[in-house]
Amino acid sequence: MNTWLLILLIGLMLSPLAWLMPSRGQRGQMALRLEARRLGLAMQLSRQEWPHWMEREPPTSCAQYHRGRSKGRADTWRYWQTAPGQWLDRWREASVGEELAAELATLPKDVYMVEATPQYIALYWGERGDNGDLQRIAEFLRRHA
Repeated sequence: MNTWLLILLIGLMLSPLAWLMPSRGQRGQMALRLEARRLGLAMQLSRQEWPHWMEREPPTSCAQYHRGRSKGRADTWRYWQTAPGQWLDRWREASVGEELAAELATLPKDVYMVEATPQYIALYWGERGDNGDLQRIAEFLRRHA
């Protein structure tokens, strides 16, 4: 009886440690983020105010993968993916150029927004993909940096 009581007490003492272990999904996200760093991308969690007209509701805190742009790049744009493969600007128009539209079509379905400023190019991603998706994202950001 004392042995079972001792085992029960030790189990109760050690059970909170199981809560500290990352889940499989969290380990996958950590691996993606480390690989992104190896590919030269920066990542941060960013709070976003999404347009009210988005069909699927993105999370308020989203992973932003970004890269600095070279000097002389003055083009600025921002596009939201409202449905897989459908990219719209802030006026809900599909004003994406043909070349950029073809490149945006290669991005994963859980990329919510892509924006470019003279300083950086950023992509907001749900991180539900794998290394292949990350490679496509890194290549897209490299081409437009």
